[in-house]
Amino acid sequence: MRTPGTGAGPMTALVIRDAVAVVEAEGRVRTGDVVCVDGRIVDIAAPADATVIDASGCVVTPGLVNAHHHLLQTAFRTLPGTRGIPMREWLPAMAEAYAAAGIDPELTGIAARAGLAEALLSGVTTVADHHLTWPSGADTVGMARAAAEAAAGLGARLAFVRGAARDDPEEAALSAEAIAAALVDGCPAGVTADGMLQVAVGPAGVHSDPRETFTLLAEVAARRGLRRRTQANEVVDVEIAQQKYGRRPLDLLEDWGWLAPDVTLAHLCGVIDDEIARIAAAGVTATHAPGCDVPMGWGVAPVAKLRDAGIPVGLGTSGGGSNDAGHLLADARLALQVSALVGPQLAATAVLAMATAGSADGLGRPELGRLTPGSAADLCLWDVTGVADAGVADRVAGLLGAAPGRRPRTVVIAGRVVVEDGRLVSAEEDEITARLFERVGR
Repeated sequence: MRTPGTGAGPMTALVIRDAVAVVEAEGRVRTGDVVCVDGRIVDIAAPADATVIDASGCVVTPGLVNAHHHLLQTAFRTLPGTRGIPMREWLPAMAEAYAAAGIDPELTGIAARAGLAEALLSGVTTVADHHLTWPSGADTVGMARAAAEAAAGLGARLAFVRGAARDDPEEAALSAEAIAAALVDGCPAGVTADGMLQVAVGPAGVHSDPRETFTLLAEVAARRGLRRRTQANEVVDVEIAQQKYGRRPLDLLEDWGWLAPDVTLAHLCGVIDDEIARIAAAGVTATHAPGCDVPMGWGVAPVAKLRDAGIPVGLGTSGGGSNDAGHLLADARLALQVSALVGPQLAATAVLAMATAGSADGLGRPELGRLTPGSAADLCLWDVTGVADAGVADRVAGLLGAAPGRRPRTVVIAGRVVVEDGRLVSAEEDEITARLFERVGR
């Protein structure tokens, strides 16, 4: 329930009141109110004219940050012949599906809108979209703009990554330059002033892209101040690197200048101790994607070892082509469950931190993923009064351990409510869903 204030003034204020618990950051859980002014968390008494959201019966967390998604793949879920197969077979199967559908700005925008709506409804306030499918000669700026407009229409934050997967290196670099110029020209670190849109670059990995692509995209990133992201050490990545270069992927990335503090590496299933030490020494961040890697049989990242080495680790769903859901909290639960297979069991608080601050740090966005003073007012209210939470002793741990697939009651981004009573504020789910099915002919 929201109760608007009666006063008027220059500030826009929002108060989250009477929560069961407020998760400020890893290891920082408290009770009391959360006060937001002009889209930021503040440490002051609530203004008299503030809008009040009743959070009784709810745990309040920072908005989740999906550090690794492929939003286009929202249009290609549960495709026959694409599940539980080696990545060598999965990649061409997906490429065939993309070619048949015809990837253009329209489909890019429609799929992004569906994927972002799903994200918001599962508590994700920021999505990093590693877009890898760029038909030769396509309107790449139009495709990037379509994804950005989908996010803006829903009120979501988007980090759009101009990826590459077997693209012509020069064509990929020119496209990345054009996308940055069109969407974030003059914006420090490739982030718009309001923080709602970010642009980054990143090849798919050494299994698909040559040194030249990594070099040219790194040059674009350096000129524009953009973050860099790539995928490393999934099964096929290691196999192809060994076959093609006689080396492991991280050896190549180090030689190619892609072990650096502005780089995030997704997956990292098959890393060894020496490589973990090198990643940590280079200041690289990591992203865990168990909802993709586990069901497809591609491995489990040794997250506890990565974190113990001092590497910031985020969490991502990857795309619908391998993980049919875009529900980050469900994947946080999976990360918790499979962690004991490759090391010590992770604590629920640690995994929740990965899905918030850890992911934000990989984007170079310390203002996200936290509810501390000065942070962006991105937050979720999770109702913990239902029977799925009956008997739960630790309400915060219960967010992951109980009620798989739970939805937040309310989602706030930059101090604005975007999901209320479990429904999108600015769009209808039915319309979004119908439009995507219409476009792909299913």
